[in-house]
Amino acid sequence: MIMKTYSYIFFITVATMLLVSCAEDGLRQPLEHNTEAPDAVSNVHIENLPGKARISYTLPGQQDLLYVKATYTLATGREMEVRASYYNSSLLVEGFSDEAEHEVTLYAVNRSEVASAPITVTIRPQESPIWEIFRSVSTRPAFGGIRVDADNPTREDVAILVMGKNEYDEWEIHQNSVYTATDSIAHTIRGMDTLDRPFAFVVRDRWLNYTDTLYTNIKPLYETTIPKSGYAGRNLPGDAPHHPSTAMTGMWDGEFINWSGLYMTQNAHPGPHVITFDVGQLAKLSRIVVWDYPEYYSSGGYGRTYYYLGNLKEFEIWGSNDPPTDGSFNNWHLLGRYNAVKPSGLPFGIQNDEDYQTANAGLSWEFDVDAPKVRYLRVRSTRNWGGTTYMAISEIQVYGDPR
Repeated sequence: MIMKTYSYIFFITVATMLLVSCAEDGLRQPLEHNTEAPDAVSNVHIENLPGKARISYTLPGQQDLLYVKATYTLATGREMEVRASYYNSSLLVEGFSDEAEHEVTLYAVNRSEVASAPITVTIRPQESPIWEIFRSVSTRPAFGGIRVDADNPTREDVAILVMGKNEYDEWEIHQNSVYTATDSIAHTIRGMDTLDRPFAFVVRDRWLNYTDTLYTNIKPLYETTIPKSGYAGRNLPGDAPHHPSTAMTGMWDGEFINWSGLYMTQNAHPGPHVITFDVGQLAKLSRIVVWDYPEYYSSGGYGRTYYYLGNLKEFEIWGSNDPPTDGSFNNWHLLGRYNAVKPSGLPFGIQNDEDYQTANAGLSWEFDVDAPKVRYLRVRSTRNWGGTTYMAISEIQVYGDPR
């Protein structure tokens, strides 16, 4: 009796799986079975754009029209297909790196996946944005590495590949090349010896189109970490009072994320907020890396939120070797005036993965290379991301040349 029961259950299970499988196969089939091809699109209009073209058209009148597709081939040989639903009367074809003529074939497709007769049009895209970016690329020595700057006004998703010579005298792409869609590109690659060496730079887009190559020789400037073991708070008259749950030592305690391993000034204090600290030794300072405090607020599933509330937005950093005891800025040298920018350009309170990774790795602010050696630093916050002036700093690391 038990064997018969198991056999029955097995039969029912297999039968159910077969029915489900057949049902799923049915779902993969077109919802309708109209074998008659729809009419082609008409009144086609071409708008040539940088590296792409917008193709507008009049849709055919068939009620079962599902989408319009365009097929074309890039200069790299890559076959492309773009689809636009019947709710739209245009589509965008992208990925072109030249200004030559290219053929695009259009099809109207119904719900039975039957395509119309093809309509072939010719486009001639304007210059690809990668060339404007390439012409704007500038490079220079940085402390401990090289600096790459470029303009990307249309926020294209690009890579600026940085190449150096390996031990076999072959060009090799640096692992910290620039991958971004921000409009103002400012990227520093560090960890290099102070040797004069050749570098090469090329811009690539997401369709694997490449520009020409820029070649130059760069000699990085010497830099080392200024040990946190020597950092100490220095409260001068006029400095902002601190949040009672935080201490200035939170900026060099090794805790980058969590409360209360940070230093926060009191929100109610009026005017610009100033804090002062000692880095422990006299040095030609090159830069400071600031890890902002990530608030306990999730925006888009990218972890805790940066570019928010008390994080530094517009601020100054001053340096001195002999600060006056009255709290004035006499005998202080302006090392830099800064404006933090969210890479994505997204609205306040919203961040994407690039925003998160950039801030989570620490924001590096370079000092004036002509500034004298200093030992003491002052951060002066004139506007945070929340629109006031208090500051919330999780961690800092100062770099320079103490020789």
